[in-house]
Amino acid sequence: MSADIEELKYPIGRYTKPTGVTPHDIKGWISALKALPLWMDACIENLDVYQLETPYRDGGWTIQQVVHHVADSHMNAYIRLKLALTEDAPTITPYKEELWAEMVDTKITPVNISVTLLHAVHRRMIDILEHMKDEDWERTYYHPQYQKTFPVWEMAALYAWHGRHHTEHIRRLRERMGWGY
Repeated sequence: MSADIEELKYPIGRYTKPTGVTPHDIKGWISALKALPLWMDACIENLDVYQLETPYRDGGWTIQQVVHHVADSHMNAYIRLKLALTEDAPTITPYKEELWAEMVDTKITPVNISVTLLHAVHRRMIDILEHMKDEDWERTYYHPQYQKTFPVWEMAALYAWHGRHHTEHIRRLRERMGWGY
């Protein structure tokens, strides 16, 4: 893959699993998760229908699809968090994000609905994360698609990265297109 395509696909780099977790890491992940809905607000501010239908790269999703994808993905993260904290290593249900991104709601639902959803889901997620005990961060869920067990701390790290990853897709497209803020 060329450096240009890699940069367009992964503007903040590919996700790298942290080798461990510290209170400083947790604070950073919570801060990023708390900020995500506000970042998304800023990223889509004043975009028109044409701009929302513009892919962030050739062959990539449109801004509209990206916004709805982030809401879908983070709703799943919230549910996985609650499952991990209330059940003993539950097996979660994966979903086909590429098919979800093609569903009618991603095409006709205004993006502000998904941003509002992000505000609500993240508020509830943060309320949980900020009040967890140390041992809660080690609770896990099993992801059958990856045949891997994820601790809650890794989920927090992944979704903190995920939010930044997709807001950068939108921010950098705006920059390349001269759309300003």
